[in-house]
Amino acid sequence: MKTKTLKKNKVNVVTLGCSKNLFDSEVMMAQLKANKFEVEHESQTDDASIVIINTCGFIDNAKQESIDTILRYADAKEAGLVDKLYVTGCLSERYKDELEKEIPTVDAYFGTRDLPRLLKTLKADYKHELVGERLLTTPQHYAYFKISEGCDRPCSFCAIPLMRGKHVSVPMEELVNNAKNLVKKGTKELLIIAQDSTYYGIDIYKDRKLAELLKRLSDINGLEWIRLHYAFPSGFPFDVLDVMHERENICNYIDMPLQHISDKMLKSMRRGITKQKTIDLVNSIRDKVPGIALRTTLIAGYPGETDQDFEEMQEWVKQTRFDRLGIFTYSHEENTHAYSLKDNVPDEIKQARAQSIMEIQQGISFELNQQKVGKVFKVLIDRKEGNYFIGRTEFDSPEVDNEVLVDAREHFLRIGDFAQIKINHAEEFDLYGVPEN
Repeated sequence: MKTKTLKKNKVNVVTLGCSKNLFDSEVMMAQLKANKFEVEHESQTDDASIVIINTCGFIDNAKQESIDTILRYADAKEAGLVDKLYVTGCLSERYKDELEKEIPTVDAYFGTRDLPRLLKTLKADYKHELVGERLLTTPQHYAYFKISEGCDRPCSFCAIPLMRGKHVSVPMEELVNNAKNLVKKGTKELLIIAQDSTYYGIDIYKDRKLAELLKRLSDINGLEWIRLHYAFPSGFPFDVLDVMHERENICNYIDMPLQHISDKMLKSMRRGITKQKTIDLVNSIRDKVPGIALRTTLIAGYPGETDQDFEEMQEWVKQTRFDRLGIFTYSHEENTHAYSLKDNVPDEIKQARAQSIMEIQQGISFELNQQKVGKVFKVLIDRKEGNYFIGRTEFDSPEVDNEVLVDAREHFLRIGDFAQIKINHAEEFDLYGVPEN
């Protein structure tokens, strides 16, 4: 029995997983709004008659979260709290048949490239004139900016090509126009994302064109920060660093998932790079762009990872002193190349190894942050939370990196504005400061 009145034309979009999924949800929401639907992202009111869940299928934890979310809304539908429930995204792309059998309460499942079909199911039109339009789920002053879809890399552990398909670059003119439109609406920072941003252009221009794209974007008036994510190390285009060094509005920041350092692991992971080449690459990046913030992601407990392999990674993390670092425990994914290997590192050892790496990184981050005390940084103010205005420096991406906190009881800052902040205290992952007049 229904306990509340549902808005017949209201859609609640729930997004799980990465920023690339968030981007897709924003595109879908713009299409729905243009079709006269009332749309909310992760609605707090729970009065939508239609729920669309955009799932993640990357690793075990993400898959479980997606399944739990589907089940929660399936229960809500059976209780009359939702009229229609649709599931889209990576998990649905990969496991559609199994999901239809296991959770039949869902009205329909769609894959990662099925937006026109999903809209048709809702009796809505896919509006081609809206290509590039999105309803931002982030604050207006920053936006994720997807430059390509899919991936051609052969990494043994990764199921992304199974869910997202082959690499497809978005034409440069289209990206520049989309960026200009975002800036007109108040966006000051673009967060460049892709499965592999450094591969941009190879499919349509027969050459790596990321550097040229960054130049074109940096020429847009009013665009103050451009931040580069998900650069692949093998075949890294060094002309990107020249542009980064030349252009003030391209942040001195690269997110480059390196995954491991042991030659044995890198070979088995099919990363196309060696330990020495990785070390040389990191050194070259730091030489070409002094003061750059490097973020990486690692995997603990890949099949066959010995204590020696792990200790090698630990020592490398200590020596390299990444500015930012995250680590996943290995997830054994069906239909990947690594699935043929024995998943022989026990879960408790995977967890212990990941924890050990994060403890090392915590110490490094604390030491690096202490060096910032007394210095003044340009900070973009993202939000107000409790007694603090919270922002980021050019060396920090939203959600995953350090934040700068300013006491709102003593100082007033405008959300979406830049401020010069002097750091007077630093912890492992937080900086505290005051505005410089």
